[in-house]
Amino acid sequence: MERSVILVSGRVQKVGYRSKVMALAREMGIIGWVGNLPDGRVKVVAEGDAAALDQFATALKVKNALIEVGAVEVERHDATGEFDDFSKRVDRGETDSRLDRSAELLKELIDVTRHGFSDLGQKMDRMLDKQDIMIDKQDQMLDKQDQMLDKQDETIAAIKGIDSKMDRMLDKQDIMIDKQDQMLDKQDQMLDKQDQMLDKQDMMIDKQDQMLDKQDETTGEVRGLRSDMKGSFDMRLERIETALKEKGII
Repeated sequence: MERSVILVSGRVQKVGYRSKVMALAREMGIIGWVGNLPDGRVKVVAEGDAAALDQFATALKVKNALIEVGAVEVERHDATGEFDDFSKRVDRGETDSRLDRSAELLKELIDVTRHGFSDLGQKMDRMLDKQDIMIDKQDQMLDKQDQMLDKQDETIAAIKGIDSKMDRMLDKQDIMIDKQDQMLDKQDQMLDKQDQMLDKQDMMIDKQDQMLDKQDETTGEVRGLRSDMKGSFDMRLERIETALKEKGII
């Protein structure tokens, strides 16, 4: 058995890091304690086999959406055998302040989510309005094409029996065909723009999926934090009850 005195720096206070350390210690069979220091670091005193302590020190380098360990300093000593399990040291009034901070973070998350979806819905409404305008213009173009076809039918009816005007009418038909080709080219351009709009919509949907994934991650971590805090409360209540029973108060 050996003892490791470990100092952990980074974003490690008020983010559920001590509860994470407790879970790692119990999983690896480490005994000792973990607590916050006034300078913002976390101190861990751990006893166990040398290999387990090495693995434990490596596992303390946690990085996620809330926790970001910057450095882990380890000093080795002889074990004292004074511990029976692994515990978390909590300062007076610390639990209440952490609950208040958790509530603030949850409220910020709800506000960000609500505003994000509101802005996205407004943008999608504007895109749908523009698509409606484009569809209306396409309908107008189709109406004009129908009118042109009607005029072509009238022209064909008028040229029957009039051989002298056939050449000029054929020339006008060629001009009309050229204009139709131009209109078809413009329609192709409009279709290309629609394809671009659809690609942008796909990108927006991908971003929505990313936002939802991040929300799921953050929600899971908040739930884990609440679960860890509940476990800590239960342990403290159990110790208080045990102490009161030993003193004969209850």
